Amino acid sequence: MVSRVDTSPVANWWWTIDRWFLAAFLSLMGLGIVLSFAASPAVAERIGLDSFHFATRQIVYTVPALIAMLSVSFLDQRQIRRMALVILCISLVLMVAALYVGVEVKGARRWVSMAGLSIQPSEFLKPAFVIVCAWLFAEHARQPDIPGNLFAMILLGLVVALLVAQPDLGQTMLVLGTWGVMFFMAGMPWLWIMVLGALGAGGAVAAYTIFPHVAGRIDRFMTGEGDTFQVDMGREAVVNGGWFGVGPGEGTVKRVIPDSHADFVFAVAGEEFGIVLCFAIMLLFAFIVLRGLNIALKEQDDFTRYSVAGLVIVFGFQSIINMGVNLQLMPAKGMTLPFISYGGSSLIAIAISMGMVLALTRKRPEKRKQPGVMNFARRTVAAE
Repeated sequence: MVSRVDTSPVANWWWTIDRWFLAAFLSLMGLGIVLSFAASPAVAERIGLDSFHFATRQIVYTVPALIAMLSVSFLDQRQIRRMALVILCISLVLMVAALYVGVEVKGARRWVSMAGLSIQPSEFLKPAFVIVCAWLFAEHARQPDIPGNLFAMILLGLVVALLVAQPDLGQTMLVLGTWGVMFFMAGMPWLWIMVLGALGAGGAVAAYTIFPHVAGRIDRFMTGEGDTFQVDMGREAVVNGGWFGVGPGEGTVKRVIPDSHADFVFAVAGEEFGIVLCFAIMLLFAFIVLRGLNIALKEQDDFTRYSVAGLVIVFGFQSIINMGVNLQLMPAKGMTLPFISYGGSSLIAIAISMGMVLALTRKRPEKRKQPGVMNFARRTVAAE
């Protein structure tokens, strides 16, 4: 047990960290490993791999993810900003490289192969983008002469352009939604709300018109016609599981859905462990988002407020999209469930993101004016 009189960095970290956040993140990581053992063996066997290939790799990815999250949580605000700027620049370069030399999967170029590893730069871009935009919004609020909002708009345009070029419209919607909420928090005028809303609606119509796969997914969702096999099976798996599930290893959805260990792991959880576990997972995500927004609401520092809110909003939006697709409440979209779905880039990027949340929500001593300064100020006012 760490003593309160201990002044070492670890002790200081332990007594200032938000332990509720830490417990929630560790719980989700643990659930990710457990559900990987439940969902991935059937997928691995179907493609000729060892039964626990994906489960083992999930554990291997969890170790650096945990180290990254805890390491980042030791940083202060200035170090978080610097790290975010570096990650943002590297991610933008890799996203450009992915368009030319990236690995193509189902017509999309979102991954870059480096040292035998497949990396999705857009996953690392999201937390860095949130932090840099929060800093720009905060600087504009502190000094209106600084065109922080304009720079944030330019950065948004660059990121959206690269995401659409891949194409990755799911991540595009995620980034646009998060940026819009942060801009609203930063005091966006109503005129900008209407303009950006109109642009967003126009972009959605353009995506439906230009990209056949987007139109196909929306049409299938609205009409129920066409290839809806995966989402149908995902919803049926949750329904078949009932309140307490059919039992570990007894599910059938993982044997027929190709991405049951990744995009549809929530459906596997519902079928084998029941709706009760699904509710527990949803409550964990809701707790993280609501606690983050509550802390941001009470925060006096603009940068911290925008950053924490933006990071938990990305986290929440991504979880809502994944669970919504699994329950057939949204059109199909390949997006991982944070901390739970299989995927190295996603897991480590989310760990870095939540490490930033832990760092920014650590208890900080309030800056108070010295009594001598206060008395001098009072005497000066009285003399005047």
